[in-house]
Amino acid sequence: MSRGTYYITTPIYYPSANLHIGNTYTTVAADAIARFKRLTGYDTFFLTGTDEHGQKIQRLAEAKGVTPKEYVDEIVAGIKDLWKMMNISYDKFIRTTDDYHVEVVQKIFKKLYDQGDIYKGEYEGLYCTPCESFWTETQLVDGKCPDCGRPVEKTKEEAYFFRMSKYADKLIEYIETHPEFIQPESRKNEMLNNFLRPGLQDLCISRTSFNWGIPVTFDDKHVIYVWIDALSNYITALGYGQENDELYKKYWPANVHLVGKDILRFHTIYWPIMLMALGEPLPKQVFGHGWLLVDGGKMSKSKGNVVDPVTLVKHFGTDAVRYYLLHEIPFGQDGLYTSEIFIKKTNSDLANDLGNLLNRTIAMINKYFDGVIQAPTAKEKIDDDLIKVAIEAPSKVEEKMDNLKIPEALDEIWAVVRRSNKYIDETMPWVLAKDEDKKERLGTVLYNLVESLRIISVMLSAFLPETSDKINRQLNVSLATWDSIASFDGTQAGTKVGAGEVIFPRIDVEKKLEELSKLQQQQKEKAAASEEPKMEPIKPEITIEDFEKIDLRVVKVIECEPVKKANKLLKLKVDLGGEERQVVSGIAKYYKPEELVGKYVVLVANLKPVKLRGELSQGMILAASDEKDKLFVVDPGKLPTGSIVR
Repeated sequence: MSRGTYYITTPIYYPSANLHIGNTYTTVAADAIARFKRLTGYDTFFLTGTDEHGQKIQRLAEAKGVTPKEYVDEIVAGIKDLWKMMNISYDKFIRTTDDYHVEVVQKIFKKLYDQGDIYKGEYEGLYCTPCESFWTETQLVDGKCPDCGRPVEKTKEEAYFFRMSKYADKLIEYIETHPEFIQPESRKNEMLNNFLRPGLQDLCISRTSFNWGIPVTFDDKHVIYVWIDALSNYITALGYGQENDELYKKYWPANVHLVGKDILRFHTIYWPIMLMALGEPLPKQVFGHGWLLVDGGKMSKSKGNVVDPVTLVKHFGTDAVRYYLLHEIPFGQDGLYTSEIFIKKTNSDLANDLGNLLNRTIAMINKYFDGVIQAPTAKEKIDDDLIKVAIEAPSKVEEKMDNLKIPEALDEIWAVVRRSNKYIDETMPWVLAKDEDKKERLGTVLYNLVESLRIISVMLSAFLPETSDKINRQLNVSLATWDSIASFDGTQAGTKVGAGEVIFPRIDVEKKLEELSKLQQQQKEKAAASEEPKMEPIKPEITIEDFEKIDLRVVKVIECEPVKKANKLLKLKVDLGGEERQVVSGIAKYYKPEELVGKYVVLVANLKPVKLRGELSQGMILAASDEKDKLFVVDPGKLPTGSIVR
């Protein structure tokens, strides 16, 4: 019988590149919560997906020579493969390019516009394309984006705005009267004091400078900007605004939106205000977890410290990765990843504690009873504490999970694991086996160990599903429901166990660290070679008067030859409206002399003459270049020589 509904979401990920271990952390945590809710009787719906529009995607696609949809299709396929590898049990995967989502987003925009919550204006500001974010001068750090450290671009364009300010007071009141809405508590204070109370500005929600987005139906030169498009996925996925909205009626409002702390503002300010404007209920909770830090900082391609979850799974297995993420990262705070800690925790907790408990138990049943589990007919007082710890654990785990204390929930499970290992040392089955009169007692001890392992396995199934399955197969468990672990009698006497297999082999720490170090270096070199070029920062503003001081003229190249003993320089003779000039240009790497003869180019005609390698240069040829060894001289077409470039 269902204990009610439970709706949990991850953020929808931006598919500009493959996901890293930090994204995996969010999704694995959400999966553990969803699995646990299903296990304990809740009708659960788990949503994840991808946010696929925006200028960055458009530029990346153009650079690869494919359409934006083709670009994201390839990356989304990789994301789905990753979630399959990580055993993610999502109920729906939404893409913001899905037809139903596009249609409903357009309806939402029109509704908000019709009721006066959206108006047209003009946006002028500093824009970071990779982060899809606008910033003010004061928010920049060293003149660059405060989030990613990349250059920003000055942007001025017509845009639609959402009247956030209209709902600010209402949202402040809601947050203050619903203390559970923003968690952890410290994040609530940050949102109130840093963003809401100082005064909320209206939000730019459309763009005209690119077209990879959802068009505004009544003004098609505008595309709907990320906020309404991406955030509304949490309700469009359930059928909001569609003919069949049964899932929306059943599961909304969400029990928890699980997000990284860097996008908490969007989910606790922008999103609830949009819902207020639509007249819809707010999610019950938004939980902003911390970052997974590597080498003391946030993961970044440019730093070369991105950890690939696929590599970890290939080396250690899915559940070793899941265990580290779920147990070693304090939920709600920043956590640290190092390969050394990862390997040592895998050895100590998984191989030594859990794996060894299973191996010893299976081996003793096979050795002493031909693999058959005996009935517990010879109980003694020493058994009581093990049984007490085992049957009290489920309620403790549930209490921790109700408060999203995932590492602490695993601690409660490991308390049973460690108590079971201690029980082996206390009862010493190998000594009992030497006395035929103790055979019944030996059978009881081994039954107690199997039953403890069954209870452990059921609890563990939400966190380490593969491991739970392996334990169940080796013990031949037939009863694995949550209700069945309320008492210590679910193992059937007479059941034959399997042969026993090592579920977590011990890892040679030094050897594996050396192997991973070499692999990481290879990945750094590969990433550096394939990294997308970053735009050079825009130089300081000049006035029109400054620009008019530069005299740009169309010239035709008459002659061209290399400059002796200078690998990079070419010497050009150009026709400037009947006047011949000599120009020295550092473009020998990109052009052969014969390729330039007869070509029309643009010359900075009033540049002070200089000598380069003993040759007079009377001007400068204009060219455009990137960071990938590409350079092209500016082509003005075949305008008459001497024509002014304005």
